[in-house]
Order: sequence, then structure tokens, then C-alpha cells
Amino acid sequence: MSKVMLDSTAIQKIIPHRYPMLLIDRVEELVPGEMAVAKRNVTINEAVFNGHFPNNPVLPGALIVESLAQTGAVALLSQEDFKGKTAYFGGIESAEFRKVVRPGDTMRLEVHLEKVRGHIGLGKGVATVDGKRACTAELTFFID
Repeated sequence: MSKVMLDSTAIQKIIPHRYPMLLIDRVEELVPGEMAVAKRNVTINEAVFNGHFPNNPVLPGALIVESLAQTGAVALLSQEDFKGKTAYFGGIESAEFRKVVRPGDTMRLEVHLEKVRGHIGLGKGVATVDGKRACTAELTFFID
């Protein structure tokens, strides 16, 4: 494993996401083409909490999965063959949610790329908060 620290500026050089859709704050571990570990600090200032849910703010599962996808995209697009490309969702398989994520939580996002063939990548992601599993998902990426 390569201990690396990519801040949001460095992340934006790899993936095209920008505010308000850049959903990872830093990358702490990276093995290009194999895996990445990122962090996301969830804050009450995010617009989504105005409606999901009032008086009971919960981060939507779709945004947790998107955070995992962005982590996987960093692993994929930091590979020399794919630098400067964009990774899109090709599919989401067996996403499971086990813990509610709330403002004040820090998510640890870990994605391992299991197969990369041509312009298609398959990865498995796990999002945890305080060591407890919040979400697991199998992700397919299409690189263009």
C-alpha cells in the first residue's frame, strides 16, 4: 500500500467533480489501478440536509455510493493508461446499507478494483463510520 495524501485540489486533477458534487475530501492511500482509501467529512452545511430529513438529517444512500464511486474513480484514473479520462457509472450491484450516516460523521471509503479490462472496471467498495460498516457496493465503471 502506498501512503499518499491527496487533498481536494489534487483530487480535482484526477476526477472532474466540483462543488457541490465533489464528495471526497482527501485520499489517504492509493495504489493506481488497484485501490484507494478516501475520507469524507459529512457536515450539516450540505444542502441535502434541508430536505433529507428535516429535524433528522441523514445522508442519502445514493450519495454514499457516489462517494465510493469517486474513490474508485481516483484509483482507476490515476493509472497511467487512463490519466485525463472520465470514469462513469456502468452499474451498481448489491449495494447494502447497514448504518445511518449523519452530519459530524467521517466516512472512510475503501475501494478495491477487482478487474479492469479495456475501458471497463469492476470494484468493491466499503464505507465505514467509526469502524462500523455503513455501506458496501459492487461498482462498474465505464472509462471514456
